[in-house]
Amino acid sequence: MATPAAYSMYLTDTLNQQVANFSVLYMKLHHYHWYVKGENFFTLHIKFEELYTEVGVHLDAIAERMLALQTIPTATLKEHLAMATIKEATGEEDTKQMVEALSEDLESIMKEIKIGITLAEEHRDQSTADLLIAIHSSFEKHRWMLDAYLGK
Repeated sequence: MATPAAYSMYLTDTLNQQVANFSVLYMKLHHYHWYVKGENFFTLHIKFEELYTEVGVHLDAIAERMLALQTIPTATLKEHLAMATIKEATGEEDTKQMVEALSEDLESIMKEIKIGITLAEEHRDQSTADLLIAIHSSFEKHRWMLDAYLGK
């Protein structure tokens, strides 16, 4: 088991990575919302808005949890792009590629969130674990819906 200081460092790194991911995802979803075209425009335009609204709430909750733990969330786009494990939109995605990219992003984030849940639970930080579990559950449902849209 890590020392409290080591736990704080690992937790800070884990949460900051998600602050970065959620910031990139937030902008990516806006990009997709603004530039989606085609026969599924109405469906996806609304879905992307729903997702970026939710991602914004999760981003704020994670950053505020970090502040409550007396750690500092990253807050610049430069830092977010450097730390994020997901990529920003390229501007060249068609509708199917948008949905596929989002499904992959959610899967990647969920794997990373599970690490944070385990770390928090090992150190009896139930508040952080609960926050991450709720986000994971929501993303799991969204990923399932995106995959169903793709016929997977």
